[in-house]
Amino acid sequence: MNLIEQALGHRFRQRSLLEEALTHRSYVFEHGGVDNERLEFLGDSVLNCCTTILLFQHFPEENEGGLSRIRSRLVNTETLATIGSEIGVGPYLRLGRGEDTTGGRKKTSLLADATEALVGALFADAGFEACKTLISGWMEPRIQKLAEETGDDPWKDPRSRLQETTQQRWRLTPTYEVTRTEGPSHAPTFEVSVRVGDRPLGSGIGGTKRDASQMAASEALKTLDTESIQP
Repeated sequence: MNLIEQALGHRFRQRSLLEEALTHRSYVFEHGGVDNERLEFLGDSVLNCCTTILLFQHFPEENEGGLSRIRSRLVNTETLATIGSEIGVGPYLRLGRGEDTTGGRKKTSLLADATEALVGALFADAGFEACKTLISGWMEPRIQKLAEETGDDPWKDPRSRLQETTQQRWRLTPTYEVTRTEGPSHAPTFEVSVRVGDRPLGSGIGGTKRDASQMAASEALKTLDTESIQP
């Protein structure tokens, strides 16, 4: 776990927090202990707060709606899973045998949840300023990348951009469907697929239906960029 601490730029005084942040409920089901869901809940709030402060400072003339759209592009399951991969979370996840053998260390939802839990653990161990520094390092390059995008409104979320694209091409609206739900009722994981007409374009997994549908729309946009598709 020392590599995780290096990636976070913090050595934990309370080592149990780091272990808890990397413990999935499937591991607890088999071995006992405490899973990372409480820390995930805390980390989610800290992430949103720190990102909101960054955006408030970066875009002094942007209104509430614009700031909300930008934040949805930055704080979502896909982005957090990417960050989790970048800091090397996968190999250190504590998973149950079934989850491990089915590729849990690479699952988008598990990586995203653990990333949020690590933020929660950092907040509990070192406080808000440490989290703000870490999250600034994660989000500043992504804010810059979004700012360089072209278009009338580069901050639009993937669902909005997909709908505009399909309306322009075919005058059709994408449809979304929840294809799978798993996990306990207090912390479910959803899989959502999106199609245009009879053609499936993408799917996504997230801790909320909204996150899963945004991921599905993002995948669909990539598909439309690389393929010539008729609905």
